[in-house]
Amino acid sequence: MKKLLNTLFINTQGSYVHKERETLVVKEGDVKLAQFPSLNIANIFCFGRVSVSPFLMGYCADSGIGLVFFTEYGKFLARVQGKLAGNVLLRREQYRWADDDKLSLSVAQLMVAAKIANTRYVLQRELRNHGSNTLLENAVERLANSLRVIKRTSTMATLRGIEGESANVYFSVFGQLLREKVFVFNGRIRRPPTDPVNAMLSFVYALLTQECVSALSGVGLDPYVGLLHQDRPGRVSLALDLVEEFRAAWADRLVLTLINRKQLQKKDFLNEASGAVRFTDDAKKNFLIAYQERKQDEIMHPYFKERIPLGLLPHCQAMLLARHIRGDIKYYPPYLAK
Repeated sequence: MKKLLNTLFINTQGSYVHKERETLVVKEGDVKLAQFPSLNIANIFCFGRVSVSPFLMGYCADSGIGLVFFTEYGKFLARVQGKLAGNVLLRREQYRWADDDKLSLSVAQLMVAAKIANTRYVLQRELRNHGSNTLLENAVERLANSLRVIKRTSTMATLRGIEGESANVYFSVFGQLLREKVFVFNGRIRRPPTDPVNAMLSFVYALLTQECVSALSGVGLDPYVGLLHQDRPGRVSLALDLVEEFRAAWADRLVLTLINRKQLQKKDFLNEASGAVRFTDDAKKNFLIAYQERKQDEIMHPYFKERIPLGLLPHCQAMLLARHIRGDIKYYPPYLAK
């Protein structure tokens, strides 16, 4: 199994990153802030005014290190991409699958079913831990019905409709999972997020999406050509397909943990004149530390039957998807949380 490497998050405004022998050095002016062995780094995420030396960009491209740039508030800007990994025959087969309604639907159904099952798992976990709640119980039943309907779905349009309806059901009760009532959640608001909960969800989803881009590229798949999400210029559709399996059990539970354990509080967020809500600098740093620590947690992978760090989950699922498209395994086994 692949070794889990670190992701380097650079949030200090005005900092500069360069390569010094076999290490990555982060500086602010003439002051060295940090130095890391390059062999231990899988991704470098830069937020805001962070500069990277051209030589380091080339090194990242050649070494398969993901170098990603976000705005200071976490909106994706750009990614440095080196030569494509893997076999061109795999990508040609992927494109054929994407153009074949029956083949793409067969995988998309499993991905959506896993997403709904994992959202249902999060709600059921709340019921087990904190007792009866009529709103949550009704949502769990409606999600179970969606899972039954998916088996009979024959078109992608219908499947996308079920996925959207299930997401609305889940987020309509998501506020019930918040123990700290100073945080109010009245539904999913994306662009821009107008409350702290949505700001955290959008931020962690953006991080997870780039993890999936790296994983798919690493096994030789094209992250821009999706099976569930339609092609759109500049959109990493296949990465968005893959991330659906991880939203609830990974991203949403991280947000809930940080809120319910009071690791992040309402004072950790700022209101912009535009109505958008964003992290303070310290809060973003604490969030990224918690995200990195969460990636170290071990889970039992339901297909490989071995314990892996959570951070390797995108790689494992990308590898299984590649195997399925190549014809090595009959079905794609999506990730189901337990």
